[in-house]
Amino acid sequence: MIRHCIVIAFTLSIATPIAIAQESSDIDQIRTARADYNDAIARHDVPAIVSFLDEEYQVTTSLGQLLQDRDGEAAAWRDLIASREDLLYVRSPESIEVSSEYPFAAELGTWVGTWSTNQGEVRTGGRYAAMWRQVDGFNLGVKPIADF
Repeated sequence: MIRHCIVIAFTLSIATPIAIAQESSDIDQIRTARADYNDAIARHDVPAIVSFLDEEYQVTTSLGQLLQDRDGEAAAWRDLIASREDLLYVRSPESIEVSSEYPFAAELGTWVGTWSTNQGEVRTGGRYAAMWRQVDGFNLGVKPIADF
């Protein structure tokens, strides 16, 4: 079951060595969790969004805000959704590498955020890096640790 994501620091060194032949079921599980996370954001379902967070996670947002607990993350999402009714964020994985030695996987991809203002649509985005931790399968132990 995929439930938790977000880990303390993103370093590729803890996710190496990477298996040459990736476990496709692990990668599929992570892709499914990412799609479910995107769907929770699209529905503005804050409890579902934070349900993907690992107990011990840390996120640095694209604007440098550091979030480290579920309550703080939930409050940030509630504030953002309240101020942007049609808010949508989509993270699209470009690569997922599963460690053969450690219970981690690294995800790299792009993200896009859109919402409307009185002046028109705002569109922003960039690249993200996320670390997943494996607990009874891969749990969303990672949300983008860094958006840039």
